[in-house]
Formats: sequence, C-alpha cells, structure tokens
Amino acid sequence: MPTLTPNAGSRKLESMPSYTDVVKDRQPSTAAGPQPTKIETRGLNFFYGERQALFDISLAIPERSVMAFIGPSGCGKSTFLRTLNRMNDIVEGSRHTGEVLLEGVDIYAPQIDVVALRKRVGMVFQKSTPFPKSIFDNIAYGPKVAGERDRRKLTSIVESSLQRAGLWEEVKDRMNSSALALSGGQQQRLCIARALATSPDVLLMDEPASALDPASTARVEDLIFELKENYTIVIVTHNMQQAARISDSTAFFYQGQLIEVGRTRELFTKPKEKQTEDYITGRFG
Repeated sequence: MPTLTPNAGSRKLESMPSYTDVVKDRQPSTAAGPQPTKIETRGLNFFYGERQALFDISLAIPERSVMAFIGPSGCGKSTFLRTLNRMNDIVEGSRHTGEVLLEGVDIYAPQIDVVALRKRVGMVFQKSTPFPKSIFDNIAYGPKVAGERDRRKLTSIVESSLQRAGLWEEVKDRMNSSALALSGGQQQRLCIARALATSPDVLLMDEPASALDPASTARVEDLIFELKENYTIVIVTHNMQQAARISDSTAFFYQGQLIEVGRTRELFTKPKEKQTEDYITGRFG
C-alpha cells in the first residue's frame, strides 16, 4: 500500500469539524440492513498504454444511494468513474483487466451495446456542456437519438426531466431559447436533466459543482440528495465537506489504489487506514 508523507503542521483528527457539524440537518440514508449492489468491480486494473492507472480495484456500489470518491489529484478516481460506463473506451491505447458488473452483467462483455449502456449509466461532467441548441432540444436530444419521434412524448419527457432536475419553473417560459444563455448553475442542472431524459439507473458525476458559485453548488447538492431516492449516484469530488454533506458512503483513492471504503460517517470520524486519516486531516492532498 502506498506510503504517504505528512506535511508539516498537519492537523489532528480531533480538531476537524465533526461529521454532525458538516452535514447539519441533512442525514444520509439510514435504511436497515445492507442495500443491494448496483455496480461492482472485481480486480479491476486499467492502463493508458503502458502506464497503469488503476490497481486491483474491487468495490461494490449500493443502489439508490450516493457514493463519493475522494483523493488527491491524479489518484485515479475520475479514471475509475469513467470505467463504469466505458467512457475510457474513447482513449486510444487504453485497456483493462478484471470485471465491471452492472446488476451482475459484465459491461465489457463483447455483446454489450455501449450506446444502450450509457443510456442506463448517465454522466455529468465537471464543466457544464449544453449543446448550442434550445433548452427543449438539449433535453430531447437523447430520446430522439433513441428513436423517439412523438412530439407529445418528447414534451412530456422534457418537462419531467427538468422538474426532476429542479429547473422547470425557471425555464418553462423560454423552452425555445438557447441553453447557452442560462447561468452556469442552470446549465449544470440542464446537463443533469439531459442525463435523466434517457431514464438511467445510474448517474456518474465528475466534480459537478467545482466550477459553480456557492449558491449554485448548494442547489446541485440538494438535487443530488433528492435524486438518490430513485437513482444510484456516484460522485467524484475534491471537496471533503461536500462528500460529508451528500454521500452515504465514501471511497478514498491514492496512487491508483482503493485505500478504504465505508459509510461516510465512519470513514470521516473513525478511518481504519492511516492513509485515509492523513488525507482527511489535511496532512497531504
């Protein structure tokens, strides 16, 4: 396991804000018993050409919950996130060994339709990426690609997706306006609505609030907390307070390895691994 070198003047674990202070009145799911697994990786290794980026990652992600990936820049958390819907396939020379299972089915099996996979496992990126189209056409794009042509059905899908993304009331009177005219926070919620329009089971989010102001970040966090009632959400974040606020479980990555995973409350207050404690107390990162 990698050795971490503490920075001078590091803080003690006892001096960190308590988990209760961070989450305030928002509490993770407390459903009794373990939740069923939605996605599981077994012995996953990933390579960019000759460089190995992930080492023997075995991880179970529960359904209808939020799991946060934390760790310093370059630790492999975004690479791992992109393996969960084969987004890394577009990188020339990339390859993997091991398994990535969605409800027990290996998503890298030869018979898997990647387009159909990405409908079930949607993705929201760090930078909002609305298409240079109307608000309506941005949301309707995915269903249209899937073959939906009925205008009434498309209208219903668009309205439902915007409502679930908490954006409907703000844009319902300007559906034909350019999505590029929206604010940054609105654009990111539009991208979430666009992902929801294909009726996914899983939402992958790669630092979705890192470029947003505090008010917009709070709205996105509230939205994530609401969406977990119906979706499995996996979020990469550099913000440990954000991870504490919105996630049910947290996985800590370092140098391409999964160091520790557990319920967020326990991982932040009683980490089992010295490397995890060093990171969350600011000794490095």
